Amino acid sequence: MDEIDRLSEFLRRLTPLSRSCLLSELERLELCGIDMPGSADLQSRLRAEFRKDGSTQARATSPSRYFFAPLELVLIDGAPDHANMGRISRNTLTPIWEWICRDLLPTMARDYIQAITDQVAANKPKEVQKIASTFQIKVVKVLENTLTSAENTETARAKLGQYTASRTAFDDVVKMLHVLRSGDALPKFNEKLPDTIAKFDDGQVAQITLQLDAFKKAHPQALPFALALVARRLKTSWQLVRLATKAAASKAAADVAATPYASVVHMVLDRLDDKRLALRVALRNNRVLIARDLLAEIYDTEYALKVRIDGIEHCEWGVRLQQLMDAIATLVSAEVSRFPDNVGHILGSRRLRSHDTIGGKLTYLAWKGRDAIEDGAAAFRKLIGQT
Repeated sequence: MDEIDRLSEFLRRLTPLSRSCLLSELERLELCGIDMPGSADLQSRLRAEFRKDGSTQARATSPSRYFFAPLELVLIDGAPDHANMGRISRNTLTPIWEWICRDLLPTMARDYIQAITDQVAANKPKEVQKIASTFQIKVVKVLENTLTSAENTETARAKLGQYTASRTAFDDVVKMLHVLRSGDALPKFNEKLPDTIAKFDDGQVAQITLQLDAFKKAHPQALPFALALVARRLKTSWQLVRLATKAAASKAAADVAATPYASVVHMVLDRLDDKRLALRVALRNNRVLIARDLLAEIYDTEYALKVRIDGIEHCEWGVRLQQLMDAIATLVSAEVSRFPDNVGHILGSRRLRSHDTIGGKLTYLAWKGRDAIEDGAAAFRKLIGQT
């Protein structure tokens, strides 16, 4: 009882914003696989206060929600502490908002919160939008001035570090700046995309590339977010690499890296890392069927990258891919080893690697044959052009 009383007293001393920030941080640590004694009880208490629906995902309070509204298209749930190009973790918004209110623009933030609260109570949505837009512009200007100085940048990073231990929180601040500066360009780009892209064939790749070219010309720093919106429409995330491989002179890793959209390979690897984290959570909670499906997607992504990018194992992409696959193999091995050798485990089934089947190998040979024909045709056209 003494511990419970001390915990209750500790929570009462925190401001509501600090308690919300604490909840986000505890959830982030849990998703990153860090066990905190007593965390479950603490999270339960805080969720009861901030999330009446019992949600395990953070949702911003009204003033911050209006401020962060332009980010909604690129927010993701969860808290991966790894590279996440083109996306912002929802769980970093609470510490970022507390940093803005306490350190970046404390007086203006206080005035903004009061103004938003008044206009929401008066049911004036247009005024709410206007106030939010004005404050966004102010934050953008201050961030632009801050990031021009290495010293100021490090100071800001240290201040933000007081509200979260996330290694990627400050990166999300920079991403937020790029999104806010792009204005309504991202929503407009998003509206022009098809609802789903069931088959990312040559025609679709060409069409999407034209849209991306136009967007990149006007908003180069916001391009990763436009690519992330395209990725949402795809049946499988690895198909995003076709934006780079289709434009490359050959399948060689160096040629793919030289294309304007080579960054999509990093984005596919980011999503592979997401699946690694999800696999760990699924195994921890004994959700074997979910783990099986995740593992099948992971193997498909690994196979697609190796087939579509020749020599990937000898470049930076390949090094990261191998590190991810080694980490995944360790997770799977630990799970399978829990059972006797004479008891088969679903995660150890070769069927999860569809490319190891006869059909998969025939498909691989067909792709190689097609590549050889295309390379030969390209070489012939080049030869004709020289004569």
